[in-house]
Amino acid sequence: MPFVIIQVEHLGGSVQVESSKPISVSEVLEKMGVPPSTVLAVHGDTIIPHTSLIKGDTTLELVVVSSGG
Repeated sequence: MPFVIIQVEHLGGSVQVESSKPISVSEVLEKMGVPPSTVLAVHGDTIIPHTSLIKGDTTLELVVVSSGG
């Protein structure tokens, strides 16, 4: 039985990531195959660091970071 369920909204879709223990945002991105340098993680209206530890069920939104010149 999963300890943590994270609903992740990304690119117009929604993905559920489950973990049997507390999980960092970086680990969620790794499970999804999303390079951390390409997105910001947003919880509510707050950008959270990729090092943040998720200890309970939550919803995250991934905002794609544009780069270039």
